[in-house]
Amino acid sequence: MADVVAEVLREAAEKEARFKSIEVQKDAELDFDQGNLLASDPNPLDLKKLRQNKDDYLLNLARDNTQLLINKLWQLPTEKNDGIVNVKLPETLTVIPREKPAPKPKPLTKWEQFAKVKGITKKKKSRMVWDDVAKDWRPRWGYKRANDDTKDWCIEVPTNADPNEDQFAKRKAAKKERVAKNELKRLRNIARAQKLKVSELHTPAQVEKKQDVNRKLALAKYSTASVGKFTETLPNEKPAKNVGKKRKFAPNHGDIKEETSHQLGLLKKIANKKPIIDVTKATNKQLHEDEVARSKVNKINPKKKFKEGSKKAKKVEKHFNKKALRGKTLGKKRRR
Repeated sequence: MADVVAEVLREAAEKEARFKSIEVQKDAELDFDQGNLLASDPNPLDLKKLRQNKDDYLLNLARDNTQLLINKLWQLPTEKNDGIVNVKLPETLTVIPREKPAPKPKPLTKWEQFAKVKGITKKKKSRMVWDDVAKDWRPRWGYKRANDDTKDWCIEVPTNADPNEDQFAKRKAAKKERVAKNELKRLRNIARAQKLKVSELHTPAQVEKKQDVNRKLALAKYSTASVGKFTETLPNEKPAKNVGKKRKFAPNHGDIKEETSHQLGLLKKIANKKPIIDVTKATNKQLHEDEVARSKVNKINPKKKFKEGSKKAKKVEKHFNKKALRGKTLGKKRRR
């Protein structure tokens, strides 16, 4: 029996150590703003405990203050919906600043300004209306709308109208005109709201980018018969970019042998791993370098000449060959 009592007491002690009490004692009562779920603790911090173990002290302090806030929330009137307890929060007491500035009021359209001056109030129309033809309630707008005049198979010709005029086409044209007029009004309202310039047609003027203007100017230049060869340039005009030479393509119908040899040459170049050496070009380059080196030797001391094949001549030639390879030159520039 004693063992059972000891076991129960031990479990109770463990439970009490694991779950703290909901009753928290504070020297000064907290300031609560239940609407914002906010609790402010005016009590001073215990600096001794804070220095000993900062994390545990702050964690326990936050837990106690949260417990006091929850205790306050349970004192509010509650209601149960679908097995869930809901609490109706009161109005907030703390004014929290906005993250971003308040939006500016949307500017009124021309009709809204007129209605405001005349005192016209907008009345909401019902969505469904009675259709006399179908004898049923149908939507006012959209698919299968009531009193749809586009479904008429016969239209009465007015007395003052041309008897040969197509009334169906006239009705379609009138509808397109109404749609265009509404779109024009919408664009004018946008231009007025954004304070944009309005052109003669009362539509927002489109400002072309500099790149578009340059591209159009280049196209206009190259659209002449001479492909822009004799077109005069404007003062301070920069050359057009991305305007290359016209590509030349081989004819579709040509010599088969020539095309075969061309394709085989390309395959040979691709398959060959070693670089192709142009012997003629390499020889000409070497001869040019020798001639440049020899002329530099003569420029240093034209009176003093060395015998060909002597050590001094080879040394001087080697020296100037190195200079030529580095791209350096000696002496003054040649006057033209």
